[in-house]
Amino acid sequence: MSELVINHLAIRSPDATATRDFFKKTLALIEGPRPDFPFPGFWLYKEDSDLSSYLNAVIHIVAIDPLNPSGLNNYLGEREFPSLRGTGVIDHIAFYATGLEEKLAHLQHLGIPIKERLVPTIGLHQVFIEDPNGIVIELNYPANERTDLNTKLGITSAT
Repeated sequence: MSELVINHLAIRSPDATATRDFFKKTLALIEGPRPDFPFPGFWLYKEDSDLSSYLNAVIHIVAIDPLNPSGLNNYLGEREFPSLRGTGVIDHIAFYATGLEEKLAHLQHLGIPIKERLVPTIGLHQVFIEDPNGIVIELNYPANERTDLNTKLGITSAT
């Protein structure tokens, strides 16, 4: 059987710059090379990625140019503007990460509202945020990284 992994997510955004800045600030992604498409946009990579390979881009931000939408529409197809808010039929996008306490402090510093949940059965601490387009982003961390909450709930580091 062949391997199947998610390569990237693409976000079609009416404010591509704000979307790019959000992901750079919140997830420490870096802007990298992008093919010369007939529409504007940005490709974001993990900090430790090999930027010489387009295959390492994690997020593709597709800019909507209201003055010249034909390049985008011809390449990816037209989308109705109201459907470009939130995640539509996709509930959320999730990333696995480490460094929970640092990320929580960083998000608080940026003034980004968060929701947190603990999934004790599988030892997962979830942090939910929204990007400027209303897309729900789930960040999953090992539950033992959230020591103050674990103590409150009586969870040991063996979880």
